[in-house]
Amino acid sequence: MNLDDFSDLIERPDGGVRRDAEERRERLLVPPGSLGRLDELGEWLSAAQQSVPVRPVDRPRVVLFAGDHGVAELDVSGRAAGSAHELVRAVLDGSSPVAVLARRFSVPVRVVDAGLDCDPELLPEAVVRHRVRRGSGRIDVEDALTAEEAEQAVRLGMRIADEEADSGTDLVVLGDLSVGGTTAASTLIAALCGTDASVVTGRGGAGIDDLAWMRKCAAIRDALRRARPVLGDQVELLAAVGGADLAAMTGFLLQSAVRRMPVVLDGVVSAACALVAQRAAFRAPDWWLAGQVSGEPAQAKALDRMALTPLLDHGLTVGEGSGALLALPLVQAAAALAAELPERAEEAGPVDEDREDAEAPADAETPADAETGEAAGAGSTA
Repeated sequence: MNLDDFSDLIERPDGGVRRDAEERRERLLVPPGSLGRLDELGEWLSAAQQSVPVRPVDRPRVVLFAGDHGVAELDVSGRAAGSAHELVRAVLDGSSPVAVLARRFSVPVRVVDAGLDCDPELLPEAVVRHRVRRGSGRIDVEDALTAEEAEQAVRLGMRIADEEADSGTDLVVLGDLSVGGTTAASTLIAALCGTDASVVTGRGGAGIDDLAWMRKCAAIRDALRRARPVLGDQVELLAAVGGADLAAMTGFLLQSAVRRMPVVLDGVVSAACALVAQRAAFRAPDWWLAGQVSGEPAQAKALDRMALTPLLDHGLTVGEGSGALLALPLVQAAAALAAELPERAEEAGPVDEDREDAEAPADAETPADAETGEAAGAGSTA
């Protein structure tokens, strides 16, 4: 499998439609620039939808890929290794932040088990039936996946993207439910950006103390040594230091761009997968929005490399797609304003006040005109 093939399949959002949207914006009663970034969002949506005016975003979906990472055994996470299924259960039970927000915004949530380390009986069949493997390898000393598992995970993400596009989903909020995922994501970003481990190591969604941060930094440093030799092949890179959930998210992002389905990225994990996908197809980031600033230094580096500016910065570190979901109403507001604000009425042309009689021939002369002319002629020679 060669992800570089996506480069020929992905086109940018329609530039001609975007220019039409910009011209329509110039005609609105509200002055240009007064809506700030909402103008840019509305024009981007028009180009993505190939529609002027833009259509409402009324069928969004939250898609969460779940997985456990073996590197969590090193106590680099604020959660216990192998406990990602608890995050999944909280989402399904409606007690997690993303579940509460999704319920408030009336947005359905889909959870995909790509690599949880738990008995399948603990979760519904609809969640676990996609699992590639049980957990991922410890990336500081071994590959996260075999090459075959990495390809299987990428194809899983592609299949989920096709299912969402075929069902009419018009925008996806993408997130992850993982333990140890930020360590793998930071390794991918450091490898692709050519930076040291200390530059990308953050404290994760659950938060860690200084000792755990040092262990995490060391794990990323060791994993980087394994990542650098395979930078030329994205699938090999995901197999070496990624994980089933990260590989699936990468495939999802690439196929979503092929299907012209916009995606809102959440935190550092989705940013890392997006960076891998950009390496394969340079036009793909034109289909993505960065939902929020997570505070992870690796996310900031990845978004800067892709020239994506986050929509929100509220200090959210909870992950799970929550920050990206908070940005959804902003995107929907931009679409509504672009479509529903009235345009200025066309101004009438100037009136020619010097023309006395528009219907009389230019050289026609009435009897009264002749008499006036004779009188004027007589007066001028008197």
